[in-house]
Amino acid sequence: MEFEQLITLITAVSDSELTRFSYEENGTVIQMRKEKEQKLVTVNGVPQELPVLMEQSAGQGAGQNTGKETENVSGNVVSSPLVGTFYASSSPEAEPFVKVGDSVKKGQVLGIVEAMKLMNEIESEYDGIVKQILVSNEDVIEYGQPMFVIG
Repeated sequence: MEFEQLITLITAVSDSELTRFSYEENGTVIQMRKEKEQKLVTVNGVPQELPVLMEQSAGQGAGQNTGKETENVSGNVVSSPLVGTFYASSSPEAEPFVKVGDSVKKGQVLGIVEAMKLMNEIESEYDGIVKQILVSNEDVIEYGQPMFVIG
């Protein structure tokens, strides 16, 4: 399978409602999985299903959720450039790259997305303060999914 075909396949699976996908060709196996957490809320007595986005306070490390729903995101959003698994630090023992309240510069590493055994650094596109971290350590993330809010 050519690289362009693989990117098309990843995008198609990301845009679909599939939660698991497996493909095998000439001894090469490609497996993809995405998990979506949904929360049912009531708005004016009418049930609404909304995706859950978690907010972190400055005293918490990445990967710890407060359970608060993100309502109005204001600031610059850094989104995932690919499908994969998010890691908040370079190793399980290491401190997270950033925490809520940290000052960041354009080009600074915010996290890592592992895709097909390749580690891809996610860099800030903006100068500012980390207002929110919308993903947790080891979350399976989608292409274009908001990950950080920089204000």
